Amino acid sequence: ARSTESATAIEGRDPFDGTGRLWLAGAALSQEVAGDPASGRKLAGQCRTCHGIEGAAKMPAAPSIGGEPASFLASQLTAFRSGTRQNEMMSVVAAALSDQQIADLAAWYSSQTAVATLTADPSGAPESCVSCHGVDGMGMDDDTPDLAGENSIYLLSQLKAFRQGSRPSEIMQPIAESLDDDQMRAAAEWYASVKLEIAKPE
Repeated sequence: ARSTESATAIEGRDPFDGTGRLWLAGAALSQEVAGDPASGRKLAGQCRTCHGIEGAAKMPAAPSIGGEPASFLASQLTAFRSGTRQNEMMSVVAAALSDQQIADLAAWYSSQTAVATLTADPSGAPESCVSCHGVDGMGMDDDTPDLAGENSIYLLSQLKAFRQGSRPSEIMQPIAESLDDDQMRAAAEWYASVKLEIAKPE
């Protein structure tokens, strides 16, 4: 779940289809899988060193994932598992996950509430990013990740990966290719400056 205390209101979104069921993205996954947050909470023990139990990142190279849409989280885990997205740590972790476990982890982390608070003048937000990620770094739809409060090291590394093509994306690659190093750094520092709080589900 997402929330914001900045000048731009972002409505909370249900990552499920209205029935409590979640569709996993990926060509290899054609069946519907219902995610269980309680089971995901147990599985999150293997994620806690980098992402924390509630999804607040514990190291600069890892993103905060609490409150992200379940569909986005599932699609990324599926991509790591299939090899379409690669990371030395995540590719190994995801390779061992079943469809059910992916759905459960996505359900757990999406059940947190992420609250973003701007700490600077909104006019300073990077123009290339705000249409999808918002002024405060809260994704505008379920396919767009939150950037609020992420470490600038992580954000910069992902922008460079998009530019180099090592993280494929039809949307992000051309945007990243249009940015020079200074513009990338400015965008990363902007979103890193947003205050992020992740609240546990009640």
